[in-house]
Amino acid sequence: MDPSRAFVKSVKRLIIKVGTAVVTRRDGRLALGRLGSLCEQVKELNSQGFEVIVVTSGAVGLGRQRLRYRRLINSSLADLQKPQVDLDGKACAAVGQNSLMALYDTLFSQLDITSAQLLVTDSDFRDKDFRKQLNETVISLLSLKVVPILNENDAISTRKAPYEDSSGIFWDNDSLAALLALELKADLLVLLSDVEGLYSGPPSEPQSKLIHTYINKVHQSEITFGEKSRVGRGGMTAKVKAAVSAADAGIPVVITSGYAPENIIKVLEGEHIGTLFHQDAHLWAPRNEVSARDMAVAAREGSRRLQALSSQERKKILLDVANALEANEQLIIFENEADVAAAQQAGLEKSLISRLALKPGKIRSLANSIRVLANMEDPIGRVLKKTELADGLLLEKTSSPLGVLLIVFESRPDALVQIASLAIRSGNGLLLKGGKEAKRSNAILHKVITAAIPDSVGGRLIGLVTTREEIPDLLKLDEVIDLVIPRGSNKLVSQIKSSTKIPVLGHADGICHVYVDKSANMDVAKRIVLDAKVDYPAACNAMETLLVHKDLVQTGGLIELTTELCTEGVTLYGGPRASKELNVPQADTFHHEYNLMACTVEIVDDVYAAVDHIHQHGSAHTDCIIAEDREVAEIFLCQVDSAAVFHNASTRFCDGARFGLGAEVGISTSRIHARGPVGVEGLLTTRWILRGSGQVVDGDKGVIYTHKDVPLDC
Repeated sequence: MDPSRAFVKSVKRLIIKVGTAVVTRRDGRLALGRLGSLCEQVKELNSQGFEVIVVTSGAVGLGRQRLRYRRLINSSLADLQKPQVDLDGKACAAVGQNSLMALYDTLFSQLDITSAQLLVTDSDFRDKDFRKQLNETVISLLSLKVVPILNENDAISTRKAPYEDSSGIFWDNDSLAALLALELKADLLVLLSDVEGLYSGPPSEPQSKLIHTYINKVHQSEITFGEKSRVGRGGMTAKVKAAVSAADAGIPVVITSGYAPENIIKVLEGEHIGTLFHQDAHLWAPRNEVSARDMAVAAREGSRRLQALSSQERKKILLDVANALEANEQLIIFENEADVAAAQQAGLEKSLISRLALKPGKIRSLANSIRVLANMEDPIGRVLKKTELADGLLLEKTSSPLGVLLIVFESRPDALVQIASLAIRSGNGLLLKGGKEAKRSNAILHKVITAAIPDSVGGRLIGLVTTREEIPDLLKLDEVIDLVIPRGSNKLVSQIKSSTKIPVLGHADGICHVYVDKSANMDVAKRIVLDAKVDYPAACNAMETLLVHKDLVQTGGLIELTTELCTEGVTLYGGPRASKELNVPQADTFHHEYNLMACTVEIVDDVYAAVDHIHQHGSAHTDCIIAEDREVAEIFLCQVDSAAVFHNASTRFCDGARFGLGAEVGISTSRIHARGPVGVEGLLTTRWILRGSGQVVDGDKGVIYTHKDVPLDC
């Protein structure tokens, strides 16, 4: 748990303040889904022993909506032609309060929870006896597991308009919630809003960033507030004032979204959501909390300086990086061994430790791959197509860097080297976030690589993200970051895809198949099957499912293949047919990536059945057929819809270096932009450059379009 959220362990009594924008939709009607989710969370907390008090807004807005409807249906056409006088706010409050509490009562009753209503006014709190009685009543209700719901009684309040009366004790339901937190000795105050928390500026503006931990000295002067709430009184300004007041008095406050269905639960589980206000916040705030956007902007600026260099200058940077890696090999291995030892001590999975370790010769191999990349044709600014639009009007389609890449990867520190070298070659800025298990390895590799980048470009071309808390902020920067590439588990990829508007490139699973046809040469088949599974079982291109033609059961081919695998120490699981034939445990699912010395075996009727099986259970990564029958092989190659499809070759060949790409940032199973191993070309886009001599469109009257293809060498 983040140290700044450790206080949640001692929370017993909490106050939840629900804003009008959470209670109602934009048309003024009740937001039943959000209220239902709120009540379900209160029910869950109540059952866990928490004492929950609710302060709710929404009565005035709800009453106004209902009274407008009544006025509409009771008005004549002539009445409607007259200027409409706004409804009395106190009447709206009286009508809306009745409706609001009826709804809370109905929702809580469905959850077998009893609620109680307490209406208060500003003047009530001037009476010491009232405050004492309020405290006793609330404590009595909480002891009976009843949820007290408090609201300002706007229908009879004598207080003037918000903020006009400086003698007031509270001015809105936000300040009321803060006051009640003090009076009722709450351990936590949660202010629910229609945004995720407090931003440095209006949330709608791209440059605004979410502030995770509010520090008065840092943020008071830098925050710019937008308009007030669309329906409530004070909006975020009121919430911040209330939060600062409560936090200064020793009560932690979290401002978070009431739109998300589980946010209150997440706060109490210690998750790093919303904005925290705490009297010790200045001790907890991450030093680099506000640097996520700055890091991305710096990477973009560095990429533009890199693109301005000559091809030879960019090539030299890569060669310098390769030399620097070899020169620092001992230091890199030392740090990597420390990571491996820590992972082993922590009991991490063997497959993860295998990917973590930089084996002997790996640094030299990586350096050589970078040199291959450096000696490739410069990918930036290549003219891909020339077209004469009209006489003297020449259009060029050229290759161009994407801009800034965010790569989130697990375990493999060698991925950092490959990705960094590809970013340099393709002229892109780069942000890297590796797994904590490779923290020391990634840090030293990043230091070595950025030290080799000349000052004319700057080491901030490649940024290293060091905490998980920065990732949510980075995933919101769709105006600065152009592509996200996750390399890791299915869970990691799925989380990132659901958390960002930035395009995501990658693959969630590497469920690779090898189908052995009845026409296969068995010696060839055994070599390929063994290599595909045993060469590097933790790789995403390793075989996870072996499909065997039914005729090989009778000819003994199935036994030959499985015996070879078992001899090498591979654990076999079977589909419904193979498990009976081989007497092995049945696999729970065909859609499983082992990443270990294990695989699934199944028997299929023919090549068409193999194709259907792959489409149903595969991940569209890499699939292979072993067959001597060319016609059968072509059926497989044409019909299997995967990023890479092989004939008589191991799935392990699906790799950027082996494909001659120099290196890869990952393997994509997406069907847009890039597919399969993604090298330099997958990190490029195109630009159009038009060269003219004074032409204008002028309604196309004076232009004679020719649209002629022009040879690239002209």
